[in-house]
Amino acid sequence: MQMQEQRQNNLPGAAPQAGFVEEFRLAWRQLPDKTLFFALLMAWLLLFHLLGNGTLGYISTPSLLKWMYTAYTLKSPIADDGHAVLIPFVVVGLLWWKRKELLALPLRAWWPGLLLVAAALALHIVGYAVQQPRVGIIALLAGIYALTGLVWGPAFLRASFFPFFLFAFMVPLGSLTEPVTFPLRLLVTKGVALICQHLLALDVVSSGTQLINGMRTYQYDVAPACSGIRSLVAIAAIAIIYAFTMFQTAWPRVLLMASAIPLAIIGNIFRMMVIVLAAELGGQGAGNKAHESSFWSLLPYVPAILGLIVLGRWLENIQDRQAKAEKPAGEGSNPA
Repeated sequence: MQMQEQRQNNLPGAAPQAGFVEEFRLAWRQLPDKTLFFALLMAWLLLFHLLGNGTLGYISTPSLLKWMYTAYTLKSPIADDGHAVLIPFVVVGLLWWKRKELLALPLRAWWPGLLLVAAALALHIVGYAVQQPRVGIIALLAGIYALTGLVWGPAFLRASFFPFFLFAFMVPLGSLTEPVTFPLRLLVTKGVALICQHLLALDVVSSGTQLINGMRTYQYDVAPACSGIRSLVAIAAIAIIYAFTMFQTAWPRVLLMASAIPLAIIGNIFRMMVIVLAAELGGQGAGNKAHESSFWSLLPYVPAILGLIVLGRWLENIQDRQAKAEKPAGEGSNPA
């Protein structure tokens, strides 16, 4: 079988598959005005590096880029924005995935894009004056998107909106998540207590955001960082990527993105259940080990990702049935 495939690949008419390097070189040659874009991009980034951060009391640096990296890598008991470090790579990867569609567009300089760049610059000036780095981050990312429109035109802006939309996950939330994390903490503790009492017959009760067993041999407080906000943000990003890459219509995308919230809650309840069961078997210390383990911290993503896959396949089947129902009778059949 392998020899047959090799002979087919060696046929004169068979086109060899291009590797990544060849694909990259081909796309690079086809991309117009790349020197102009990257020159403008470097100038834009330099502006935010030299005059980006007006709040020197928090991080003593004028660079908004350094402020962002520090905020993303900061160990905080309130929120975790570490996922933002990966977002630029995800955006670039999705742009590469859509490269054929993007390069087939009528790419041209679009001077009204200057208005978008000017609007992003004005937003940065406002954020700098009122010492709000988050506003500056929005201006930075919006300006990068505007530069693509300036150099390659409105068609490129429309076609690349989805990858660039993921830049929204680069705005650090920090303490702004408290209105969300506290209800999530209450929901997780009540969910775990109900499962323990009614399904597993375990004497575990919830008191506010705490889980306590009847013998008082262990207790856990569902902290803000353990509320599920980390998994919620990550699963929301995965759901958005899945929705926009696999579906073209609005309602499957909306349904997939909306499912991120209940799936994240289910995943975090699952993780807390593992901690409680470990404490039941080995006491407070065993529960602490399960809580602090990097491996067990991945548990919330297992049911969430499985749920997204199952929901996605169900939506694909619905779309396939709709497409077959809308196909005119006799279309695609062989003539008698």
